[in-house]
Amino acid sequence: MHLRGSTALVTGANRDLGRDFARELVKRGAAKVYATARRPELVDLPGVEVLPLDVTAPASVAAAAAAAGDVTLLVNNAGVSYGVNLVDGDLDKIRATLDVHVYGTLAMIRAFAPVLGGNGGGAILNVLSNLSWLSYDGNNAYAVAKSAEWSLTNGVRLELAGQGTLVSGLVFGPTATETMRTHASDAVMNDPVDIVRTALDGIEAGATEIIADRFGAEAKAALSGPPRGFVLETVSHG
Repeated sequence: MHLRGSTALVTGANRDLGRDFARELVKRGAAKVYATARRPELVDLPGVEVLPLDVTAPASVAAAAAAAGDVTLLVNNAGVSYGVNLVDGDLDKIRATLDVHVYGTLAMIRAFAPVLGGNGGGAILNVLSNLSWLSYDGNNAYAVAKSAEWSLTNGVRLELAGQGTLVSGLVFGPTATETMRTHASDAVMNDPVDIVRTALDGIEAGATEIIADRFGAEAKAALSGPPRGFVLETVSHG
């Protein structure tokens, strides 16, 4: 897929990776970039078209699809991370995590699949995680949601192959987003811009699975062995 001249829609574009995706797409010559967020007033990027969007609200998703009928690339980036486990974690937060990452992603795909098909096929990029393949004691609700989103990505890829839509999953580990910097400031982390550039390079290359760093590569390799959890690496200070 060629990004120059494309029309992209990015969810969760008000900060972190979503903001970087929108900015990088503009730099790469996308004809139009819809930058969406639950609070659109927080989107401050030049050169984008801002739309309100809550991926967990059916009416909001439908309105976005109606307003953005020229989309050829959908970037499902919206996410939440509450840092809760499964056995003793707040059940409402567990449900909310699944609602955004799984049902929200599915809602966006269901709404935009006909749009993409009508515009020649296009592409969908789902922002996953190395926790799609690993558990993480302290945030297992997120790991479950990302694992389900990975399976969703693989299933949707088969279902949309007939209309020529590329469906890609982006897998990577700890990255210096606002959330990560707040909760794990000493962790070894990627530069978000590097992850975004690798992801968009992968889309242009037609890759179905984009493993953007060593954390993702190590998690995939570990699937051949017994199940294990992920442990954050910390920065050495001496």
